[in-house]
Amino acid sequence: MFSSFVPALFGGFLIGLGAILLMVLNGRIAGISGILSAALWSREPSDTKGIAWQWYFLGGLLISGLLMGAPLQAIFDVQPIDIAALSISMPMLLVSGLLVGLGCTIGSGCTSGHGICGIGRLSPRSVVATLVFMFVGVITAIVFH
Repeated sequence: MFSSFVPALFGGFLIGLGAILLMVLNGRIAGISGILSAALWSREPSDTKGIAWQWYFLGGLLISGLLMGAPLQAIFDVQPIDIAALSISMPMLLVSGLLVGLGCTIGSGCTSGHGICGIGRLSPRSVVATLVFMFVGVITAIVFH
């Protein structure tokens, strides 16, 4: 029904819109690893806006995925990824998640923070970080597939 790029274009538009709204309305960068980290471990009383917005943001990510998952699958005729069919073990998934977290810590941000918000703000550090993780992603895909 739709071309294969339409769902990605639509999703990218919504991600960009969300990042812009968070910056304009709250003065914050939509870096998911930073938002999650601050929501779980922040003890900074000096933050005048508190951490409630972070929990709302994270909840919105989960709820929107649950509410819109089935309608968007029907509209765009896409199927969800069946992780069990990928034959990846749970220990491998856990190690992968820990490595992503380590990379976010070392790189001072994640793909959403650097790739969407950082490049949008013309941050040289974010451009370099995005080039590095894209390069590593391409190499990883080539090696494993």
